Amino acid sequence: MDQSGPAIPTLAQCIDLMEQYGMLPNIRHHSLVVARLAEQLQQGLVAVAPDRPQADRDLVISGALLHDIAKTPCLNGACDHAKAGADLCRRHGYPEIAAIVEQHVRLRDFNPARYEQGCFNALELVYYADKRVLHNIVVHLDLRLEYILDHYSKNNPERQALIRENFDKCLTLERYLFNWLPFGPAELGRF
Repeated sequence: MDQSGPAIPTLAQCIDLMEQYGMLPNIRHHSLVVARLAEQLQQGLVAVAPDRPQADRDLVISGALLHDIAKTPCLNGACDHAKAGADLCRRHGYPEIAAIVEQHVRLRDFNPARYEQGCFNALELVYYADKRVLHNIVVHLDLRLEYILDHYSKNNPERQALIRENFDKCLTLERYLFNWLPFGPAELGRF
């Protein structure tokens, strides 16, 4: 492997992986919208501060395209799609993509001190973009939270608390992101 940078799949390789793992059309469409939003975030940050280190555009796009790579095989609830997807990406030689896939549901590497400096990585941009897309429609975080609570909490108070805690992180990330972007949250997705 080339030591000069991360191994990032091309668009064609992402599409091949989507085919290989049977990504359903609706999940593929969701992933395409997430990729467009994540790229919009990345490009907005570059426009505001081109001299500051920024997330790699190709890593952002490929990570977004593949964030739900294992969603179809895990639809029956037999596996954790984020973990299974990360494992698939590692097996294909994409450890940086695996890190994005692994944390796209629940952000563990949360760093407000870095965000305050206007530094956001590909993982955070994909995580946030995914939270803004309900199926294939860009929505506000409150609507996405409501959907996730309805579909994934199973009326379990502990699960609900974890989901809300994760969304609190997402709201904090959103505040920091849009302090640095040349557009507001409501403008995200207007292409």
